Amino acid sequence: MAELLNDDDGLDSPPWRGDADADPFCERPGRRFSVCKQILGGPFRFESTSQALLHLVEVAYGGLPQHHLPLTTPEFRIELRLLPRQASLGGVEPPPVIQQSGAGLLTGVMDASNYAVLAPEQHRALVVASEDMLSRPYHLRYELIEFAVFTLATRGLGLVPLHGACVGRHGRGILLLGASGSGKSTLALHSLLQGLDFLAEDAIFVQPENLLATGVANYLHVQVDALRFIDDDAARQWITQAPVIRRRSGVEKFEADLRQGHGRLAAVPLELAGAVFVSSQPADDPDVLLSPIPRDEIAARLSADQRYAAGQPGWHGFERQLMQLGVHQLRRGRHPRASVDALRQLLD
Repeated sequence: MAELLNDDDGLDSPPWRGDADADPFCERPGRRFSVCKQILGGPFRFESTSQALLHLVEVAYGGLPQHHLPLTTPEFRIELRLLPRQASLGGVEPPPVIQQSGAGLLTGVMDASNYAVLAPEQHRALVVASEDMLSRPYHLRYELIEFAVFTLATRGLGLVPLHGACVGRHGRGILLLGASGSGKSTLALHSLLQGLDFLAEDAIFVQPENLLATGVANYLHVQVDALRFIDDDAARQWITQAPVIRRRSGVEKFEADLRQGHGRLAAVPLELAGAVFVSSQPADDPDVLLSPIPRDEIAARLSADQRYAAGQPGWHGFERQLMQLGVHQLRRGRHPRASVDALRQLLD
């Protein structure tokens, strides 16, 4: 567990139990605690009167490698606020997050009791959750807390946010890109089991000036069909005993904790050596899995695959440098080990 720092000598009572007429905006909460974490190259301070919410921060970000980027980084502050249970929700899945912006603020709203408000210029955010969301930790962590962390880091540190995975060795990394279902998570899993350094499997953040990539290596999400190629009994047990989460798409995956010692997490940000688009299609020649993407096609492929990132500051510099390094397509071989061997060729 993280050390909880007491930031206030007030009473330890939820803010909604105070005098609503005297404090309608809940500006005078009870005893506040804080937890500090180094995430995505920047320092984050999480503050809350709820130790249950701060425990979720520890579950998400405790025990991660301490990544630092070669920049002066501000401190990001996120306040977590707990509201009463919503009796109407019951066992129904929370509504999807609706994102909006205005007046220098960014918001992600599930409903009136579950939302995040971000002030990127001030490096601050407020995340509000109802008590019943504590029984839905997957949605609370990923759709509210992680939304605040990732967005503040992206804006405050000038990072390019990518949907993809990244593995590497000796301080160098390879981006794994491609559509959902192409096999990025399975390839990342086998790269981990075959001794490559693991950076992250779903979201990668790149400093465009120097192509240093960072991420959050807390969980790996894999479907049950990925198990058929795993021969190691300990690795199979690690995954099959993990909780099962259900994505909003309806897909169910094991959520295996990467901090349990099965493989090596990247201790520092990785300098990108290139990228591959992972394909679900088998290779025509099982001994030749990699094929270079023609230079005049790379920009269009990257923009189509990373629609959000392509509109962010720093994209064109990132795109230009990645084109110089080279981008490949990786088709499937007889076994995922062959794909890992192909990645090693690009890293050597």
